[in-house]
Order: sequence, then C-alpha cells, then structure tokens
Amino acid sequence: MSIRKTLVVCLAGLVSAPAHAGSDNEFLLQEIRRLSERVAQLEAERSGVAAEGSPSLATRLAQIESQIGAMQKPVERLGALQEIAAEAALTLVAQNALSGEVSGSQSQANYRADIEVSLPGGKIGHAEGRLFAHLRLGQGKGLALAQPSYTATPNSTVFELHDGDSAALLAQAWYQLTLPLGEDPSDAPARLAFTVGKLDPFIFFDQNAIADNETSAFLNHAFVHNPMLDSGGDVGVDLHGFSPGIHLAYRQPGQHTDYWQASLGLFGSGHGASFDGSFDKPFVIGQLEAGHGLIAGLSGTYRLYAWTNGRATAYDGVTVERRSGWGASVDQEVARHITLFARYGHSSQGRVRFDRAFTLGAEFSGSAWGRADDRLGLAAGWLKTSDGYRAADPDGYGPSGTERLAELYYAWRLNDQLELSPDLQWIGRPGGNGAARDLIVVGLRAKASF
Repeated sequence: MSIRKTLVVCLAGLVSAPAHAGSDNEFLLQEIRRLSERVAQLEAERSGVAAEGSPSLATRLAQIESQIGAMQKPVERLGALQEIAAEAALTLVAQNALSGEVSGSQSQANYRADIEVSLPGGKIGHAEGRLFAHLRLGQGKGLALAQPSYTATPNSTVFELHDGDSAALLAQAWYQLTLPLGEDPSDAPARLAFTVGKLDPFIFFDQNAIADNETSAFLNHAFVHNPMLDSGGDVGVDLHGFSPGIHLAYRQPGQHTDYWQASLGLFGSGHGASFDGSFDKPFVIGQLEAGHGLIAGLSGTYRLYAWTNGRATAYDGVTVERRSGWGASVDQEVARHITLFARYGHSSQGRVRFDRAFTLGAEFSGSAWGRADDRLGLAAGWLKTSDGYRAADPDGYGPSGTERLAELYYAWRLNDQLELSPDLQWIGRPGGNGAARDLIVVGLRAKASF
C-alpha cells in the first residue's frame, strides 16, 4: 500500500472518531491533510522523474537486443577464424653421391619451406567457397647429374628462385566453390566442385596415398608423380611446378568410404604456364577415380586418366609440339600394416625420350615393430627408351632399353612435429645408357611440420 493510501485510511479513522476529541482532532486533521498533500507532491515528482529519466520496458528490451547483436559480431568473427586452416612445414635434405657421375660437388644440401592457408570464401546460394594460398621458399639446387637421366632428379624437394638466394614465391592461389546436389542440398550426398586460380595440377590428378609427397615419402622425381607427366614434361607447368587453370569435379559417395569421381582440368602450358603468353593450346587432363575396398576392411583408390598438351617441347629441346598420353595410379591396403602402390604411363603422341613408365612400391607401417608413427617405404621403376629417341640419338651416347630405379627410406617420427628420414637411391642405366655408371645416392631428410 502506498504512503498516500495509508494516510487516507488514517484520516478516515480520525473522521469517524468520537466528537469529544474537540480541538485535538482538528489539529490532527489539518496535519494529516498537509502531510497528504506533501506525499501527493512527492509521488508526482517521482513519477515525473521516472517518466523523464527511465526508459520504458519496450525501450529497455530494444537496448538489450542491440547490445546482444553487437556482441554477436565478434562471436561470428571468432567462428570464422575457427574455419581458417593453416599448415607450415620446413624440409631439409642432404645428399651424397656414393657412385656415378655428378656435376660439381658430390654432396649437396637444400631446404624448402611451405606455408598453406585455407580461408572461408563465403556462400553463393547453397554453394560454399574456400580460398587457398600457398607460399613457398627455399635455397639449394641439390645434386646435378652429369649423365642425362630420365629420372630428372633424385631430390624433388629442391626449390630455388635465384642462384644462391633465398626468395619466396606465391606458388598457389585459388578459389573453390562446392555445390551440394539434390532436392535437399543440406543432405545431398553428391557434390560439384569448381576451382580456378594458380594451381598445382597434381593436387587434383594422379594422386596416390603413399607416393605423391616428396617431403614425407619418396624423394626421387619418378616416384612422386607419373614419370610421363612430371619427369617427362607432359604436364606443361612452369619451372616451379604450377600453372593457371580451372578444375571441375563431380563426386558421388557410395556406401561406407566408397566413392567415385570424374574430373576435368585445363591448365596453361608453355609460356602460358608462367603468365607470359596466351592460354591457347592448354594442357588438358581428365580423370576417373574410384575409392573402393576390394579387400574387406582395407581401403584402396584407383585412378585412370588421359591428357594432351598442345605446347610440349620435343626431346631436341627446341621444337614445340602436341604430346598426349594416358596413365593410371593405384594404391591399395593389402594388410593392416601394408599398403601397395603402382603407376603406369603411356605416351601416345609426341617425340619423347621415354614412352613407357612403370613404378610400384610399398609402405610398411611401424606398428608391425612397435613404432606406430614410423614408416618404411620401398619402390622400383622402369622407364623405357622410345624408338624415336633411340633412332635420333640427339645426345650421342646410343640410348636403348630402360632406365631402372629403386629407392628405400625410413621415416622415423621423433615427436608430433619432427621426422627424420634416411634415404637410399639407385639409378641403373641412366638415360638408357648401358655404358654409364650406376648412380647411388644416400641422403637424410628432416621435416618439421606445424
């Protein structure tokens, strides 16, 4: 009950009091009236202050909603930051030629650093975008083979922009848009992906679970990718392995981990690969890919692809011509601790040094000997001299038969960030030269990743 109501009740009681109270009652009534008027004045002033100084409930709710909205913005920014993925790796390699012919020192060292960042790229309808950037720097040229070799190099980590200088390169920068397909895009199993920018074609084609990363698996160029594409030069990328291009892929998942995918890529070749010319006569490659466990509980991936390059260079090093071919890449677990791989490349058009390439190998998990994070890798390969190269003999040593390769490495995991890999390679009949000395290279690779 308010003060004013209380006084009114008291006043009513006094009014109903006996009359003999006389003058005392008169005095009390006057005081009560005066106090009542004062209380009414105070309540009016308080109501005015409330009306002028305190917001209404609706106004207060609007202010709270505005504050919550302002707080949501940094929360949304934090969520976006959580979608950013970044990786960095530093790889150092030292090699020594125990036998064979090399130019310069018998021992060489190099390092390479790679920084990769993936960012959210917004949405267009139901399609979700991603932005990818890859920065690479390094120093050191590695061993230089004096005898021509189909292998290209026993050290695929070599990267140097300028003689003796350590310089950085924006190796890749591309945008990818992924669109789920179906009536309900949120639950659609199939998807379509479109990628455009400066790319490494081998991210999208000729992949392999155990033989496509020179910083953690095989070092020899012929084992990292299909030799016809990479060592043979059909891929048409720039001097550092990258090219502007576009990639389109359709992926259809199946049961469990099974899936199939069809993809097509168009990339700049020749001067177009280094943004120094037109993009006509591109390097074009298409691939069919399937992931399927032929052996119960063990995964495997099978890829079949074909390519053509309108600006490849013939084995004379001068003539620009069209080169085409096809190939396959397979990896399959055959036991809990063993994965096998195989690649085949076949040239169907163009003047190439070797026109057939076959590589195979295995990776053994260290779980078999109590070192779960360690790996042992072994590979062998044969690169067949082409009839045209043998007949032309542009280098004057009478190439024939095959160049033969083998590599053995052990990846010793010291901790979550550091790995050491001793490596041994053998190259027999380099360049198809039966008179050349075999090349034996021993090396040590250290990789720190974050």
